Amino acid sequence: MSATANPISPLRQRMLEDMRMRKLGEKTQVGYLRAVRDFNVFLERSPANATAEDVRRYQLHLADRGVSAVSINAALTGLRFFFDITLDRVAVMAKVAHVHQPRTLPVILSVEEVTRFLDAAPGLRYRAALSVAYGAGLRASEVVSLKVGDIDSERMSIRVEQGKGHRDRYAMLSPTLLEVLRAWWREGHAQGRMLPGGWLFPGQNPVDPMSTRQLNRACHTAADEAGITKRVSLHTLRHSFATHLLEQKVDIRVIQVLVGHQKLENTALYSQVATRTLREVTGPLERLGGGHPACA
Repeated sequence: MSATANPISPLRQRMLEDMRMRKLGEKTQVGYLRAVRDFNVFLERSPANATAEDVRRYQLHLADRGVSAVSINAALTGLRFFFDITLDRVAVMAKVAHVHQPRTLPVILSVEEVTRFLDAAPGLRYRAALSVAYGAGLRASEVVSLKVGDIDSERMSIRVEQGKGHRDRYAMLSPTLLEVLRAWWREGHAQGRMLPGGWLFPGQNPVDPMSTRQLNRACHTAADEAGITKRVSLHTLRHSFATHLLEQKVDIRVIQVLVGHQKLENTALYSQVATRTLREVTGPLERLGGGHPACA
């Protein structure tokens, strides 16, 4: 349909401009717009004149429908931007508190499982991409956004441009990972898929990068082929990277920098799943002298 048939309302246009001025990511913008749209549907009128009580009723509505804490908080974040920034009505959201989200421990693969997983990857391109996710601890979006020039073999580092939070950082490049990437580069170059200054992992059209959806499909395929029954995702590889480094006694602050965490408390979560580290701890019972009678 034409733009004339579906004109953008002045309020929506202003919100779009507010988000663009602050350089919010595309997914963030989509999420904020969805939050306002869903609130609009609930109210059955424009949210421009909504009150704090309307927001309270909406949050109760979401809770009664069994919506997850993650989704409720996402909705509230979008509405907070709408009222605080676009409408300059801070009082509407002033007393709204986010829902507590129980913190769950991530799934971690053993070193042996990672080896089987990578060996089962469907082709060298995907094996190289999945190896970057594990070997450098990169997020899926960071892996697919890499360009050939981001691999620095002299400094043995990977440049990650505009990762989460729009921050640049350097990730580690191990000799083993470098060899896998070189093998993929030779194969991709022979196939004519590696364009000068182009993507490290091109999509079907070399002008475009591989999509995160493609990489996720390859991840699930590799896990199935490797016979891994744990729930494996791209983020599982990143979690495993950080946990295995911690088990190798790498300083947690170094790991924080490598994975690009802003808060050390996020990195500290891996201390709870580093089982090798736990096994090396001598329990207080072991320090007790003398023998112990067997349980009856």
